[in-house]
Amino acid sequence: MDATTAAEPTDRLAPEAFAERARAIEAEVGKVIVGQRELVRHTLVGLLANSHVLLEGVPGLGKTMLVRTIADVIDCNFNRIQFTPDLMPADITGTNILVEEGGSRVFRFQPGPIFANLVLADEINRATPKTQSSLLEAMQEHQVTVARARYPLDPPFFVLATQNPLEMEGTYPLPEAQLDRFLLKVMVPFPAEEDLVAIIDRTMGAESPQANQVATAVEIVEMQQLARAVPIAPHVTAYAVSLLSATHPDNGRAPSIVREYVRYGGSPRGAQALVAAGKILALLDGRFSVAIDDIRAAALPALRHRVILNFEGEAEGISSEAIVRTILDELAPASVE
Repeated sequence: MDATTAAEPTDRLAPEAFAERARAIEAEVGKVIVGQRELVRHTLVGLLANSHVLLEGVPGLGKTMLVRTIADVIDCNFNRIQFTPDLMPADITGTNILVEEGGSRVFRFQPGPIFANLVLADEINRATPKTQSSLLEAMQEHQVTVARARYPLDPPFFVLATQNPLEMEGTYPLPEAQLDRFLLKVMVPFPAEEDLVAIIDRTMGAESPQANQVATAVEIVEMQQLARAVPIAPHVTAYAVSLLSATHPDNGRAPSIVREYVRYGGSPRGAQALVAAGKILALLDGRFSVAIDDIRAAALPALRHRVILNFEGEAEGISSEAIVRTILDELAPASVE
């Protein structure tokens, strides 16, 4: 099939049904979550891309309520893991326990909270690197290995991790290898005053708003399969690759700010994230082909956590967001066609 032509998908789900179902999910989540439309949209993109999302924001902005509401709307299992410095890997993955069975003692695997469709890893940067690393296999391979036995995780499997941006004692920055496994990093802004009024009205009233189920786990998997089938033209792929390449200071496309303040650019997963998110954004817009504007819309959340600043960049207070925005401004689509 020619990648430049928008072919019809072979899955049962049609692109129109994809967009309609996604809008229904967003509408139901909006009954509980006030405002934060971009946050809801990017979280849904991560879920439908069969990947994971990292949220950064101060406590009390509704991050836990968001993932719990999504779980209710799509009728999926939900578990919340509160990361603390004393949390151990077995507290997440599970462990073998000794039980009495038929007059003898045998070891039986007791699954941990990672065995759910939607997992909220709350304040993930408060756990030690050893505990953080226990999520790597689950996030990448959708399985858990305990005592040389492998246990698959039921689809869909989605990790929504949160981290507190405030400098506090007992926090451990996520290593680059783990950051790279999150499709998107989304900043959670403080709500506007009118949204705060709506939040108080909804939460302090006699009745709390409830979201209705509008999809099932099987339907989410169908949407994930359709998203992978969306074609992308060679020049759009080339533009995504050029954006990623421009994050590397030794690349000829890199702007001066990258060469001066960036230590390491994004990995190949960054280009995969741009394409995966671009495909879903196209479907959400009712299109079965990816446009360059879809790639540009996905660039900031897909690349902001993959750009590693050098000492000069940190000393000057340069943000990775400023780096990505400069690349978008200076790298014109026509230059890679």
